[in-house]
Amino acid sequence: MRKVAIKAIKGDEILAQDIISDYDTLLMSAGVVLKKEYVHRLEELGIQHIYVDDAYAEGIEKKDITEIKIKEQCQKEVQETLDRFVYCGNSKLEVLKEVAQEIIVDLLEEPEIMFNVSGVRQKSESAYSHSINVAALAVFIALRMNLKKEKIREIAVGSLLHDIGYTYVNTEIKDKKYTDFSDKEKKEMQMHVIYGYTAIENEKWLSNTAKDIILHHHEYVNGTGYPMHIDGEKMRMGSKIVAVCDTFDRLIYGVFSPCMKVHEAIEYIMSNAGIKFDLKVAKVFNTSIAAYPTGTIVTTNYGETGIVLRQNKEQPTRPVIRILKDSEGKPCKEWLEKDLLKELNIFIEDTVEEI
Repeated sequence: MRKVAIKAIKGDEILAQDIISDYDTLLMSAGVVLKKEYVHRLEELGIQHIYVDDAYAEGIEKKDITEIKIKEQCQKEVQETLDRFVYCGNSKLEVLKEVAQEIIVDLLEEPEIMFNVSGVRQKSESAYSHSINVAALAVFIALRMNLKKEKIREIAVGSLLHDIGYTYVNTEIKDKKYTDFSDKEKKEMQMHVIYGYTAIENEKWLSNTAKDIILHHHEYVNGTGYPMHIDGEKMRMGSKIVAVCDTFDRLIYGVFSPCMKVHEAIEYIMSNAGIKFDLKVAKVFNTSIAAYPTGTIVTTNYGETGIVLRQNKEQPTRPVIRILKDSEGKPCKEWLEKDLLKELNIFIEDTVEEI
């Protein structure tokens, strides 16, 4: 299967993954042949990308996308827990410790994988999916940094709760782009870390690491973050990790800003390594993320068009690709697999949404 922009759907493609509403209602089942009227409805729901099955993506399976695998297992539980928090307060939050453990177990099963993001998210599910994805990526990095198991669990729980303070932020503000905020609205948005920490600071079951993440995940190592402008010497490792993961996920999904491509977001993080983000964390992040996720359509320096089949964990920017069109834009009679770790004269220039 492969990711396709809604605007690139021509009709008669086969949907590869169920589309679920934020109320856990099945909107469209995998296997459905996509008609134009279906596509218009998906656009109205704010869905910008979907997964389709076609000949181009033969051999690429859903399990190859880390984010999808974890999201399918955890989304409902996280969503219900955070929704109950709005009405029932803190009493139901402790169940997230179990979700955190599920995420850790999932990632421990495949320690050699690269972290593949899906790039597919409905607007209505963004808050829940953001929390899950930040938690999964934070755990992935913490495992690669060989942190102690208990510390990793604490980071996972803190990551799942890191944005809980948005519950108290004005809804109208949350629907805006950050560039459209007034100074007053920016200050209100930044208050979410204070609101979140205040809501959970007396919870005895929640570790200091998790509480620190909720309060300090927007701090930068150069002291220019918020709310307290602390620097890298005062930041805890959990908050340093989540600062990277939170920023990355917001960039690729366009939270308060235009979406970046995955490799562009990685470049942003690395260009700020040692400035905004902890250098050690950024380096581990850079070797952990697939710059060109499996199923992505790419162009090469030779003008060819291909699809990413699988990753080379030694080099996140040099996956194995299947060439679909030659340098003149003509479909290949026989598709060729090229391992960019072996064919060093070839490199990926960009990603595209249409073949």
